Amino acid sequence: MARFTKESLDELRTRIDLSEVLGQHMELKRAGAAFKALCPFHDEKTPSFTLQKGDSHYHCFGCGAHGDAIQFLMQHLRMGFSEAVEHLADRFQVRLQTVTGGDDEKRVGRTRLKEALEYACRFYEFLLLYTEEGKEALQYLFDRGLPLDFIHTFRLGLAPKHDGLLGKLMRQSGFSQEALEEAGLLSNRGGGSRLKEFFLERITFPIQDAAGSVIGFSARKIREEVFGGKYINTVETQLFKKSKVLFGLHQSRKRITKERQAIIVEGQLDALRLIFHGFDFTVAGLGTAFGEAHVRELVQLGVRSVFLLFDGDEAGRTASVKVGHLFQKEGLEVRVAPLIDGVDPDLILLKHGPVGIVKALSAAEDYLLFLFRHLSRNCRLDSPAEKNELLQDMTSRIREWDNPIMIHESLKRLAHLAKVPEELVGVGAREMRSMPFRQPVTHGSGNGKATIDPDRILEADLLRWLILCSEPGFIELCRANLRVESFLHEQARTVYREILKSEQEGRRFDLFMLAQEADNEELGLFLSEIVSRKVNREKAKELIAETILRMKERNWMIEREQIKLTIHSGTANEVEVLELVRKFDALKRIVPKVVPV
Repeated sequence: MARFTKESLDELRTRIDLSEVLGQHMELKRAGAAFKALCPFHDEKTPSFTLQKGDSHYHCFGCGAHGDAIQFLMQHLRMGFSEAVEHLADRFQVRLQTVTGGDDEKRVGRTRLKEALEYACRFYEFLLLYTEEGKEALQYLFDRGLPLDFIHTFRLGLAPKHDGLLGKLMRQSGFSQEALEEAGLLSNRGGGSRLKEFFLERITFPIQDAAGSVIGFSARKIREEVFGGKYINTVETQLFKKSKVLFGLHQSRKRITKERQAIIVEGQLDALRLIFHGFDFTVAGLGTAFGEAHVRELVQLGVRSVFLLFDGDEAGRTASVKVGHLFQKEGLEVRVAPLIDGVDPDLILLKHGPVGIVKALSAAEDYLLFLFRHLSRNCRLDSPAEKNELLQDMTSRIREWDNPIMIHESLKRLAHLAKVPEELVGVGAREMRSMPFRQPVTHGSGNGKATIDPDRILEADLLRWLILCSEPGFIELCRANLRVESFLHEQARTVYREILKSEQEGRRFDLFMLAQEADNEELGLFLSEIVSRKVNREKAKELIAETILRMKERNWMIEREQIKLTIHSGTANEVEVLELVRKFDALKRIVPKVVPV
């Protein structure tokens, strides 16, 4: 991850209007020189969330939540650290400069690429709505039941029939050839040495990141003779990674994070139509199988349950089996809407409106029941051999899930569905896998899973109290008991050092200062871990003291063990051994405790 220059971050800090950032996600009411609102971090009926006009930090007098613009985006919208910084830079028109040398400096910056894609999006919109060429495409959309306000809302457009028009206009507007290539607007698709415009003679659907910036396009042809498949997507760029992008997340993210549930559909048009009709917790993949990376994106947003609303055909049911398995593997509740052949969400809305979708979701069955019915369709359950084969298949799938409780309860349910004794499907079997600890991100693990690191967890817990709570005396308590060197992890030391520095300089802790230290991805990921979890503010004083004590006890034990290892290693002479023994005995008598302030 490139490191941003101090100058560009300082400029961003001065440009940010915190009330404007917060006002997009909550209702702020003027109260003299301040704004008040209902706190988004706890339930309340009387506003206790405040923001002084011109201030760079918010504070809640009800739950103690406080922070700056980065913290708000990370906590409320579950953005990553770098994502929050880049979102603010885009919003307040600040071009982030990096201090990275070499080839990275030659690449077109992310901000410029977003500007290029935004220009293209406006061009496609104009072509669809206001030109003779757009009439056929516009009529096609009307015939599909998409009204004009739908087209405006989701910024649908039309790529021109003739190559060269968009490129010419963009170059006249100051965009370089490199910017057009890196944004995926030019390519040699179809062969040949000359670069051509990637999207031609297609209806365009802008793909947006969670913050609303255009990062690519999905485009549909309306005439069969047009080259390529029915849908094509922007090629992989530094902005657009198809395996991770969830179509519709920009419009659905707020409700998904609030309600912790999501509807998963197959097609982009299905997603947009559902969102348009009020089901704004819907997302879709982008022309590729819904994979583990998509699932992880939703898990990081705090999703606990999903509805699979796939097409009512064999392909849709097969997809439900595969995608449902991925979510069950992560321990989420999965419900599958049983659509009949020839029916899809788009058709339900056209024929029955939102009521039809509500009925479909209400009729959704839990994944295990759906899987049992799907796999047993062509199985004679009165045949011992076929029934045995079915149960072996299902138990094998269930045991691939990661949560032992889910495995145990699902095996019990399977026994009930199949009408066999529980022990025959392995209920209570000792070989049941224990649940691995999963971080929201990967830390130095080649298999995509992180292992338990109790020291990292302990230190992150302490820092979470200091960042998310503003109780007086917390930092003083830590300063009296812990040094920077008391933290074993480099990222934790960096964060703690900045917290102490902020307090010493008489200013509030500022994540922008940490952005200047974020010269590798680990610090940003560590901050995301800290901010993404909630704290029990009612027991803050008690629990922070307990966490400090556990850290002191851990370090005390480590120091004793290091002395013992040195003594037994044979590397110390007699005098040194005697000194180590005295030091060890002295440590034994000094039992760790929290020094009050």
